[in-house]
Amino acid sequence: MKTAFITGANVGQAFLLSRALADRGWRVFAGVLPGAPTELKTEGNITVVDQDVSNTASVTESARIVTEALNGQGIDLLMNVAGVANQATGVLEGVDLAKAERLFHINTFGQLRVIQAFLPLLRKNVPGARIANYSSGAILASPVGAGIYNMTKHAIHGMTLTLRQELRPLGIEVTSIIPGGVLTGMSANAHVNTKNSWAEQRADLLKVYEPLRNTYCQVLPDMLEKTGSSPEQALEGTLEILAKKQWKPMEYLGKDVKPMGVMKRILSDSQLEAMMRKTFKIPAYKG
Repeated sequence: MKTAFITGANVGQAFLLSRALADRGWRVFAGVLPGAPTELKTEGNITVVDQDVSNTASVTESARIVTEALNGQGIDLLMNVAGVANQATGVLEGVDLAKAERLFHINTFGQLRVIQAFLPLLRKNVPGARIANYSSGAILASPVGAGIYNMTKHAIHGMTLTLRQELRPLGIEVTSIIPGGVLTGMSANAHVNTKNSWAEQRADLLKVYEPLRNTYCQVLPDMLEKTGSSPEQALEGTLEILAKKQWKPMEYLGKDVKPMGVMKRILSDSQLEAMMRKTFKIPAYKG
């Protein structure tokens, strides 16, 4: 029986993945934010573990609980899925830095905390132990108004690249999973969320960045609803990635992001940027 720890399992993709792996015979420890509503329960192959990835003490305690439950054994897979969006949104000039720091504490440092705490358990199951860090297709598309989120996901992939070098001699494989839009709770009500976020920006910046309003409030949410993957499609893609014998530095997940991965390989950075501007209908400077 293989063993996995999955963060952010109270909802969304981590919730579905916890159930899917358990159904396939894995022993799954599912990290759930304390007090967060969830249908996930400790039953069968699933053990629910309280874990707030933004809190070092909470992460340390979750690792202790898993270590005790395994009684000397290790884990085969760490899935760093926990993360949030729809915070510290808007053009970078107007972003609330306190909210930006909070987003980094959850999305980026949250993954690092978990890795630091669970690496001793992964080392017990080498060779073959694995870490999958969820980044985002945002690092390819660079959507306007999501700059801080994009920054946290770039940092995650940078962490992955270093871990691939540091952990390869130890028999641990690492990848960044690059999902596109997935129609889950995090992306629900995209049109309402973007319009509210736009309206919350400073009045002076609303005038300055008026040329981007259509891109931010209409084009981007339209694209998410049109090209985003269903939760079931994303789950199937994730299971396909986990079944691969060898991981690439980036593993693309979703019908919208896979073509961008191909274009990233064949286009220059400037060409890809120009294509993204055209896709997102970002207007040129008119003077």
